[in-house]
Amino acid sequence: MVLVDTNVLVDVLQNDPAWADWSIAQLRAQAQLHVLAINPVVYAEMSLSFSTLEALDDSVLTMALELREIPRPALFLAAKAFAQYRRSGGGKGQVLPDFFVGAHAAVEGWPLLTRDARRFRSYFPTLDLIAP
Repeated sequence: MVLVDTNVLVDVLQNDPAWADWSIAQLRAQAQLHVLAINPVVYAEMSLSFSTLEALDDSVLTMALELREIPRPALFLAAKAFAQYRRSGGGKGQVLPDFFVGAHAAVEGWPLLTRDARRFRSYFPTLDLIAP
């Protein structure tokens, strides 16, 4: 299993000129070796690229993404990592979802496919990252 971060999927969905090729290649390569998973946070963030639930679900199915719930230990770890981030001067911004994603992958022992590795490396140092 590989957990896929939202930014990789949005690159593909929006055909990002800088990142779509890399993201498509990584999704294809990882799909040859692992089941590709997302969690409810990634699913919710992906929904911003769609006008209907049906279109989102069709895309999840087409991309062969398995929706996995976030286990309670990952929710706990996400909160602790986020608290550490805030204590070290991190802003309030839109970062909490990243902590849910990183903690989920860390607790499950899954690699995380992302192109934004900096925060994950800082707060989940044992996490196996697939990143540029």
